[in-house]
Amino acid sequence: MSSVVVLDNGGGLIKAGYGGERDPSSIIPNCLYRPLSSKKFLHPTPTTEEDLTSAAVRRPIDRGYLINPDLQRDIWNHLFSNLLHINPSNSSLLLTEPLFSLPSIERATDELVFEDFGFNSLFISDPPKLVHLYEASRRPYGLVSQAQCSLVVDCGFSFTHAAPVFQNFTLNYGVKRIDLGGKALTNFLKELVSYRSVSVMDESFIMDDVKEKLCFVSLDVARDLKIARRRGNDNFFRCTYVLPDGVTHTKGFVKDPDEAKKHLTVDDGAYLETRKDMDRTEIMDRKKVDLTKNEFDLTNERFLVPEMIFHPADLGMNQAGLAECIVRAVNSCHPLLHPLLYQSIILTGGSTLFPRFAERLEMELRPLVPDDYQVKITTQEDPILGTWRGGSLLASSPDFEAMCVTKAEYEELGSARCRRRFFH
Repeated sequence: MSSVVVLDNGGGLIKAGYGGERDPSSIIPNCLYRPLSSKKFLHPTPTTEEDLTSAAVRRPIDRGYLINPDLQRDIWNHLFSNLLHINPSNSSLLLTEPLFSLPSIERATDELVFEDFGFNSLFISDPPKLVHLYEASRRPYGLVSQAQCSLVVDCGFSFTHAAPVFQNFTLNYGVKRIDLGGKALTNFLKELVSYRSVSVMDESFIMDDVKEKLCFVSLDVARDLKIARRRGNDNFFRCTYVLPDGVTHTKGFVKDPDEAKKHLTVDDGAYLETRKDMDRTEIMDRKKVDLTKNEFDLTNERFLVPEMIFHPADLGMNQAGLAECIVRAVNSCHPLLHPLLYQSIILTGGSTLFPRFAERLEMELRPLVPDDYQVKITTQEDPILGTWRGGSLLASSPDFEAMCVTKAEYEELGSARCRRRFFH
């Protein structure tokens, strides 16, 4: 087994395993949680079966950056000792860190790695570089590999980055960011459901599940809003989610999975002109919410939540949408790279898993890109694991050990001097 531990330390999930392997050995939420049945905070395991209704959550990473090193130490300790069963003093660590991390956070991270856990050596990488590396290795004769150039669009838990990568280096001056990720989408869904039917403001785990199972990207929002106002079977978007009751089932579930997929089979011919009294119907429907049932209906929330990524300004956020963010990132680079970057857009991160995400992004992007440039968007086979797999590939390369900073170098030179080795 490899002695290089690859750790993709995300704000939402930690992906951890060994260099050279295809998949991580362990994927756990990067948090501690306290169910109502417990007096203390617990470590999530990959197969947490407990009732997580109204569970309190503590996260070491906020808005993408490490704010609580003590909590992160606790989570890593559980990961290394109980799940990976490794001895850090005999291992090297490849760790991901978000772009533009503050020096104080970098110091705290280095202290965790070398002083608290005593790893033998360390290499730090930003996620876009690893995603580029993995995609280039998958298609050795593709454009990403041949041109050594790509635009990595990472829609993660804390924020979204559009990052140009050239010859395995992230071009920091070209990186553009939207302060919006999976966590913000879940919070928006909580607000919509709480306003309309039942209060779910404390249900982070449950609403994450609702979002992942039921939300999708709309290709025509105005048209779909009309559909969502229809009654009965004419509304292709209405579906029901059943909340856990703590007795017969401890996890929530979609009441009718076939009903939830109905929107994917609808063709344009089925979108007939809506009746003039739709606004009144929606108000009538809202009054009929049965608060005695342990379930709620979703209609337009299903596509309004992912819509935030494309049009944050509609929700009062002073941020550019994803398509504009990509154009700004490309325009920050040398003009000769522009056509290559538009042809090699790679989508990664859990928020790109919404159905029709890539299709909608291409629709938004095409009018903003010069006509003589091609736009080609690639979705990773598993957007959540793309960064980790790139790290695993790098960790298994013969040059890896030479790229690392050793514990002895850290003790002699200190954090800031050692960090220069990582070129970002």
